Amino acid sequence: MMRIEVCCDLREFKGYYKRSGYGEDLEHLINVVIKDPSQLIVWKKDGEIVGHAVWLESSTEEHRQGDPRDKEDREALEKLLGSKKDFVELHEIWLMEKHRGKGYGKRFFTFFEQYIKSRGYNSIVYYADHPAAIAICRLKGYREDFLKSIGEYVFYCPLMKSHA
Repeated sequence: MMRIEVCCDLREFKGYYKRSGYGEDLEHLINVVIKDPSQLIVWKKDGEIVGHAVWLESSTEEHRQGDPRDKEDREALEKLLGSKKDFVELHEIWLMEKHRGKGYGKRFFTFFEQYIKSRGYNSIVYYADHPAAIAICRLKGYREDFLKSIGEYVFYCPLMKSHA
């Protein structure tokens, strides 16, 4: 059985991360998680981490404090969010390949929406280029735009209003 958990032991996460093949900057992620462990969500199957997600508070002006967005990104967000400026950004999501195609992604997005809403936030932004992630966001009715400069979709989910 697969479980979704908020946070985990960082030694356990580091071991999983090195095995996962994800390949991004582990130390950057650890710094994010050390500041707020609730920003790390993991999937566990048979007691082992098989996937993870990291989220952060963000805005239309900056990815995170001191990291400004480029013009195309800012314009897409303003188009999707209107006058809203602040949101939660699903920064990354990864599921080990052998566990894909089993519905875990759909379960995660439902969990994540409820979790973020329970923490008092009312909107999520997510950048995606993977076909399965794009399909889930579209199925759930997220608003979308396409960023030509990076070849990714940006999705917006307002949590206060009903969406599929």
